[in-house]
Amino acid sequence: QVQLVESGGGLVQAGGSLRLSCAASGRTFSSHAMGWFRQAPGKEREFVAAISWSAAYTNYADSVKGRFTISRDNAKNTVYLQMNSLKSEDTAVYYCASARGMVTTVRTDYDYWGQGTQVTVSS
Repeated sequence: QVQLVESGGGLVQAGGSLRLSCAASGRTFSSHAMGWFRQAPGKEREFVAAISWSAAYTNYADSVKGRFTISRDNAKNTVYLQMNSLKSEDTAVYYCASARGMVTTVRTDYDYWGQGTQVTVSS
């Protein structure tokens, strides 16, 4: 059974930083691209960032480019999202997800999801 467990969310002031972690089990972690999505109240879940299995390729939403960095440690079966220069509009529940294959921004291309971690940015 595949499990993805996020951690690292919390309350931070605008301009601050947080690092989210997602620990994976039950799947050959290093064979799959991983992604981060977020969902704010009343909005659709949206793509944030993705990373290839080897970490050679990354992709970011325009809204976070230059502020967020996705990375992974295949030895620890963990993917990270470093979030800097946080804004109030970054407030959302953040989800990590495992892709069926290659890096993708499409939500339906991810078949396993974590339970989410809340990030709240106060202005």
